[in-house]
Amino acid sequence: MTETATDFARPAGEPAFRPATPADVPALVDLVESAYRGDSSRAGWTTEADLLGGRRTSPEAVTEAVSHAEGLVLLAERDGGLLACCQLERRGERAYFGMFSVRPGLQGGGIGRAVLVEAERLAVERWGVGAMEMKVIEQRADLIAWYERRGYRRTGEFSPFPYGDGRFGIPLRPDLRFEHLVKELRAA
Repeated sequence: MTETATDFARPAGEPAFRPATPADVPALVDLVESAYRGDSSRAGWTTEADLLGGRRTSPEAVTEAVSHAEGLVLLAERDGGLLACCQLERRGERAYFGMFSVRPGLQGGGIGRAVLVEAERLAVERWGVGAMEMKVIEQRADLIAWYERRGYRRTGEFSPFPYGDGRFGIPLRPDLRFEHLVKELRAA
């Protein structure tokens, strides 16, 4: 199915959604880095700057996500400006949600919630999946609580942080691991 900007449109005042293209990769890398790493990330509440140093992503990783045959990177824009993004990937009967980033100065204003709702809607509409899953660094208690308020539940499953793999950043503590969250989705 070929999508158009109107497939992702929202009422006035709300962000407009569209799938990313390869031309969006530099802006996406900048957005993701600003939301999670370095001093700029401290303007928002989703910073990982106290847990991880180094880069959060790379142009190669974002290009791979944008080009994935069973996925897409969803952009939220207003007046031509990039506000937020997330990665969606079909994984069997579930969709994976990742690379979720909101401009630090806009965090807490409802943009993230709108992106998550749109991502869930797309996962059901496009792939007919029954659930959305994600992995969150266990030490991110505020972020996990935010997802729980939106219907995600902790599964009790964990996966190790990839220590020594610089693609995921430079750990600043020795006890990092990912907690798996899931939400059952229903068709509208």
